[in-house]
Amino acid sequence: MHTNAQSFTADVFVTAKDTQSRLSPAGSVASAPPRAAQAIIFLDDAKTFQTIVGIGGAITDASAEVFAKLPPNRQQELLTAYFDKDAGIGYSLIRTNIHSCDFSSSSYTYVKDNDAALKSFDIAPDLKLRIPMIKHAAAAAKKEMTVYASPWSPPAWMKTNGNMLQGGSLKPEFANAWAEYFVRFIQEYEKQGVPIFGITVQNEPAAVQRWESCIYSGQQERDFVKDHLGPALVRAGLLDPDNLNAPTSRKIMVWDHNRDIMYDRARAVLDDPEAAKYVWGVGFHWYVGDHFENVRLVQERFPQTHLMFTEGCVESFDRARLSDWGAGERYGRSLMHDLRNGAVGWTDWNILLDERGGPNHVGNFCFAPVHAHTQPGRQLGELTFMNSFYYLGHFSKFIRPGAKRITASSSSDELLCTAFINPDGAIAVVVMNQSEKPIELNFQLGAEGAGLTSPAHSILTAIVKKRAG
Repeated sequence: MHTNAQSFTADVFVTAKDTQSRLSPAGSVASAPPRAAQAIIFLDDAKTFQTIVGIGGAITDASAEVFAKLPPNRQQELLTAYFDKDAGIGYSLIRTNIHSCDFSSSSYTYVKDNDAALKSFDIAPDLKLRIPMIKHAAAAAKKEMTVYASPWSPPAWMKTNGNMLQGGSLKPEFANAWAEYFVRFIQEYEKQGVPIFGITVQNEPAAVQRWESCIYSGQQERDFVKDHLGPALVRAGLLDPDNLNAPTSRKIMVWDHNRDIMYDRARAVLDDPEAAKYVWGVGFHWYVGDHFENVRLVQERFPQTHLMFTEGCVESFDRARLSDWGAGERYGRSLMHDLRNGAVGWTDWNILLDERGGPNHVGNFCFAPVHAHTQPGRQLGELTFMNSFYYLGHFSKFIRPGAKRITASSSSDELLCTAFINPDGAIAVVVMNQSEKPIELNFQLGAEGAGLTSPAHSILTAIVKKRAG
């Protein structure tokens, strides 16, 4: 319903540089006739856009290994901070790895060598630490959790280079076995009480990495989905090509790599109706430039597909940069643009790493929003929260699964903004100020506005609630 005549209140939460404010309540403001201000955020809920699946991060082997080293009170602190939507930031989306990735302590698979029939398939490695942590997270989130999974490489014997690392490609004769591997992964995780929302075909299919990696061209990915993965999931009763949005239909996401060429790679698969009928969405990362417009271009060209940010982190770990304010602003900027351009979900990389930015079996150390001290001594288990944790929280805590984006239009080049109407009817408006100065602004909804200040280098969320009458 259009809102020209309605008044509203807004509860405000702020995180700001050079202050103690970290997702801190900053009072409530009531609407009134609009007043003059340096900037205006125009809100319009007459039309809604994409529906949010969730916002969260990845539980990798590395995250689970670090979590297991923490004393129980610190484990609970972390779970509450990330997954409790009242006391924490309410993560509702989890990505995990199908067997090993770089953020594992070693390379491993679920089958013995040359077992194309998958008779030896066993997820025992994941039962030790990773699945228990995922289940703890789901409990802390009160079951409001969506889990999806990605492979970094098929087993070495299925690949042209005979190695899980250093790229290589899937051998055509093992395409069916690899597709069935996905089926078994989903089935075995669900036997353990971890429902799998969906899978991506391949993490970063255009990069030869020194860690687990596998190369697909756009045509190879299209044909694997069309001829092997899609049919295998259908045969197992895990995917309904006539209703990809059904809760019981597991979702296939293609690409799962950077925004730079995502349009061409999406088109390579989705222009083929026989492949597209199995594909729910397109995943993307942030590691090569911003290229935010390419997210919008995919959404415009393929309006029925779903866009999911599947991985991003601040790379090249250095303890001296743990307090770098730019880390959070990078997250905020990406979340703003990706959501405004149609993303239905947004997934950070590792949710937890140790004081070295690992563990990682190839030394590819990086940052996480939370780092834990894992060496014995007085500091064992001490958690360091980067400002990226709070920037993420301004979205994940207040933009809930089922929320629908509405229009938020900023009059200022210095203020980024987005807005969503939640299932409870409240509107979450997120505003980010990357400038060196505070900015006076008005939220304007219909004929009324509410004034407040956006501090320098800050992010704020206003929960707008219409008043009855």
